[in-house]
Amino acid sequence: MNKIYERWARRFLAVLLAALALCGGIVYAVDPCLYYRMPEDRLPAFFNERYQAAGMAKNVPADTVLLGTSMAANYRAAWIEEFYGGAGLRITIPDGYFSEFDQVVDLLFRENPPERVLFALDLNALIRDGSGVTDAMPEYLYNRNPLDDVKYLLNKDSLYYSLYALMTARQGGGQTLDEGFTWDKTSRWGRYEALRTYDRPPVSEEQAPENAYLAFTQRNLMVMEDWFQDHPETKFEIFLSPYSILSWDRCLRQGDLDARIAALREACHTLNRWPNVRLHAPLLARDMVTELNNYCDYIHHSGEAGKWVLGNVCAEKFLLREEDVETVLADWREFVLGYDYDALWDQDFWDQWYETHDRPPDWYEEEG
Repeated sequence: MNKIYERWARRFLAVLLAALALCGGIVYAVDPCLYYRMPEDRLPAFFNERYQAAGMAKNVPADTVLLGTSMAANYRAAWIEEFYGGAGLRITIPDGYFSEFDQVVDLLFRENPPERVLFALDLNALIRDGSGVTDAMPEYLYNRNPLDDVKYLLNKDSLYYSLYALMTARQGGGQTLDEGFTWDKTSRWGRYEALRTYDRPPVSEEQAPENAYLAFTQRNLMVMEDWFQDHPETKFEIFLSPYSILSWDRCLRQGDLDARIAALREACHTLNRWPNVRLHAPLLARDMVTELNNYCDYIHHSGEAGKWVLGNVCAEKFLLREEDVETVLADWREFVLGYDYDALWDQDFWDQWYETHDRPPDWYEEEG
């Protein structure tokens, strides 16, 4: 009886090892996360930025690398190459935390150090407490330990995405690196869309203290300062992502305008202290942010607008020097406070709104 159990155990172990070897072999050969190599016989299938950013950082050498949240998702590497020359690469982490970008930067400089890093600095990420970060970023793809790559090779999700990548290739799908993770071609853009999707908050009776975000901002800036210190030979072009004017309506109504201005002031002074950093502020470009046709919601701008931003960053049109910080921020605060937000919802907007929505009864309009 013991020999029967022993034979059964050996066969079970052999089958299990064969199954694991088959799984690992498929994942290694297909490499859906682009971790070992970029595919040469098919276009990549893009499905998760946090998993595939590691492969792009490792296996796509570039002279200039653009990093950012979803605010930079619709930029193209071809534009980077057009404006800066050399090879370009875009890596985005949607709703990314600074600790996550730190993992990307660490891997990038270990494997393919670029000459220049463009960082689309998202104000919401800058002022955010890092305690909300999850384990969505697979550390085993970013760390220095090759042994825990087994978590990638022997992983049911990796196997699933290997099959997904193969099916996508068989159907003639996939995307180029230039188009991977972009979504501007499948979204609706324009003033009406930005206003329609904006959930305007009620006016708060309380004002956030001016230092409400300073501790979080300083902690996040320290992450960036480590990059500057560790890589003094690299040029860092930091540009503040341009939210629409609706975002400033939002912060005014929520009562945190001065807290945001204080965070921006802290960032501007800190970043301008570094000799290998240049700070650009398209966030404060009035013509850009007040033109709602550039947006699909209150913060995300189109790829076309992104190309304009990138070109002007390269041309130093938004350069914000240390000696100008206080004046520029004071002028911006005055502009934001004096802007006529209610006028954005004009008759043209409501005429288009009522094409797909019921009009209010006559008595409502009369009382209104």
